[in-house]
Amino acid sequence: MELLFVPQNILRILEGVFVTLQIALIAILFSCIFGFILGYVMTLHSRFLRFVCRLYLESIRIIPILAWLFIIYFGFSSLINLSGVGACILAFSLWGIAEMGDLVRGAISSLPPHQSESARALGLKEWQVQVFIIIPQSFKRLLPSLVNLFTRMIKTTSLAALIGVSDMLKVGQQIIEVNLISYPTASFWVYGGIFIVYFMLCYPLSLLSHNLEKKLV
Repeated sequence: MELLFVPQNILRILEGVFVTLQIALIAILFSCIFGFILGYVMTLHSRFLRFVCRLYLESIRIIPILAWLFIIYFGFSSLINLSGVGACILAFSLWGIAEMGDLVRGAISSLPPHQSESARALGLKEWQVQVFIIIPQSFKRLLPSLVNLFTRMIKTTSLAALIGVSDMLKVGQQIIEVNLISYPTASFWVYGGIFIVYFMLCYPLSLLSHNLEKKLV
């Protein structure tokens, strides 16, 4: 257990936590922005736009996120200079945009039709209906699922270790490899410490999602 309290190991794990949060937060930001646009477009009446969005959504969902990560890192790296962290951000952003878009589409579609019909009957313009009626109510329904998606994205960043990115999990593996002979139980304690860190990062979001679901839905 003393292996976890070695200052050098603590600093390395903290560096891994920083890389994990860097990937997750940037991917979450892109997912929120472009995912909302994707979800909103999927509710429009244009069949062509809906088809394009659905094609993107299904292609991301059908192919495992790990396969996308390998395709982007090992495939695109031959065309563009893409670092491991950049490949992770791109792969997780593409996945997050698809998930976010489907959540937004579901939230907007779940609103009763009389909400927008009543607003139009009162004389509101179409943009006013969307800004003041549709978006606020759909966001209220979306919020619990959105927080839950953030939790999933933080956990999914553990796949970054498979392409050599020094995230929290990769750093833990390196510490274990260096100390395995002198500390036969290194795997237990190091992975246990990583488990606690992931728990500390994700559990507050899980509680927040649960509380929002009880209050808003």
